[in-house]
Amino acid sequence: MAAGSVLVVDDEANIALSLEYLMKEQGFDVRVARDGEAALEALRDRLPDVMLLDVMMPRRDGFDVCQTVRATPEWAGLRIIMLTAKGRAVEQEKGLALGADDYITKPFSTRDVVARVRHYMPGADS
Repeated sequence: MAAGSVLVVDDEANIALSLEYLMKEQGFDVRVARDGEAALEALRDRLPDVMLLDVMMPRRDGFDVCQTVRATPEWAGLRIIMLTAKGRAVEQEKGLALGADDYITKPFSTRDVVARVRHYMPGADS
């Protein structure tokens, strides 16, 4: 598990599956949550190094999850990369203002996602 762990949070099955496959192919320990509530449960269970967090989801959206994570002291070290089809600057600013470390708009380049996840892993050259 030296490569690090990733929690993929996305309600779209095809995106969640492709990100899970992509991250596993890179050697990461990967778990998947399909909505905001499931994401918070997964964090309570075991904290990953990086969370790929979709914005638009049922039950709790990514902004709400991000805000909850940043308000929880024991999760302070978790790096959050938000994924969204909403590429407008206002959504990006909101995500970053709520504590996201980075923001990727869909459709995204798999190479870009891998590079950003690697960048936020502990021990990566920042």
